[in-house]
Amino acid sequence: MPVQRTLSPIDGEVVAERRLASNSELETALELAQVAGDSWRKVPLAERIDRVLCAASLLEGQRDLAAEEITLQMGRPRLDAVHEIDGFAHMARAQAEVAERALATMELPGPTGITRRVERVPVGVVFQMASWNHPYTSVGGVSIPALLAGNAVVLRHSDQTPLCAERLATAFLEAGVPEGVFQALHLTQDRAARVVVDPRVQLVAYAGSVAGAQPILRAIAERAVGSMLQFGGKDPAYVRADADLDAAAEAIVGGVLANAGQSFSAVERIYVHEDRYEAFVERAVTQVERWVLGDPRTPSTTIGPVVRRRNAECIRRQIDEAVGKGARALVGEARWSQIVGGAYVAPQLLVNVDHRMSLMTEPTVGPVVGVQRVASDEEALALMNDSRFGLSASVWTEDVERAIALGARLQTGTVFMNQCDVVDPELAWGGVKESGRGCTLSRLGYEHMTRPKSYHLRQRVY
Repeated sequence: MPVQRTLSPIDGEVVAERRLASNSELETALELAQVAGDSWRKVPLAERIDRVLCAASLLEGQRDLAAEEITLQMGRPRLDAVHEIDGFAHMARAQAEVAERALATMELPGPTGITRRVERVPVGVVFQMASWNHPYTSVGGVSIPALLAGNAVVLRHSDQTPLCAERLATAFLEAGVPEGVFQALHLTQDRAARVVVDPRVQLVAYAGSVAGAQPILRAIAERAVGSMLQFGGKDPAYVRADADLDAAAEAIVGGVLANAGQSFSAVERIYVHEDRYEAFVERAVTQVERWVLGDPRTPSTTIGPVVRRRNAECIRRQIDEAVGKGARALVGEARWSQIVGGAYVAPQLLVNVDHRMSLMTEPTVGPVVGVQRVASDEEALALMNDSRFGLSASVWTEDVERAIALGARLQTGTVFMNQCDVVDPELAWGGVKESGRGCTLSRLGYEHMTRPKSYHLRQRVY
């Protein structure tokens, strides 16, 4: 039977070894999900909420062990990994808070003897393919509203974070969510594509790279099944001439380097008005140099390795290409010479960059960013929109009205002012262009987890 091995980016050691689900196990799981889901949807909403929130509380009680597992599987610093568990619990409570309103029946007025209403009913079995970079919150954004709406969920997590999938499945089961309502399976991408075309699956939720999604996209097209897709982005930040440079430099660098730059909404390119360019760059370099690259199990470490050696090699190629085309790297690697290599990538800031360079146009997914000078808001806007992605963008300014005006023209799912790389569970989260389709979170996220069912009832036939 094929085996899935998870290697730690810290040292290349095997963290987990799991047998991949067989055809018969997959068939059993899908049949169980359909049957269990039919029963789960009949459970009162208040009880579904109680059980999901209980699962979140159980995970909070396991915060330290769960964080240790995250660190070993993906290299995220131990102190930062704890926030994944807290984020999942916060997301669960926020989604529970709006569930009743989001799922409420719409009653419509009508003539005497006529009753009209629209109900929100669960779609059925949801197949979720979650990403490794936020192994709990990426699951929560889909699975929590799916379960609260009365659906069953089959989770295929990344092969880099199988322990997170198993811990989630155990927490839901221990919280009283019936067997089969939430299941985690270890599957290859090709096997996952076979699940997509199964008629028992009614919604497919995928988070990952565009390249990795190709088999899934073909399978979705084959069935025309409902889907929610998140492919990340190439998120820009624009520092206007009136920005608070100290605050902007600190926050933007945090948005670049947190989670080693491996968040979907990490800042991946920076544009600065020419009047403040040198001053911002100076401050940003100082901020980058405050971060500490090292073993993520060490308390002083703020940046660990990226998730895999091959990912690190792609990041280095982007840097080399940019430098070859005239870019200049400002942060010396000497301080990290003992650890740089393998999956460890030194944080870096480059100037003299432009859109001829993949560093400014293609996802980096690492602790590296380019800073480009612009002459005006219009030039910044054009460059920010010059991307096939559109997940989030940030504007750094003291002028709220100007930020709103620029935001209205930004081709992106979320607009930030004076902050970045933040997911607010009470706001819809989704992107435009190749960043995906559909949204999670907020009341709007429930629309994907349900379908409208209309009733037009005449009391008597005349």
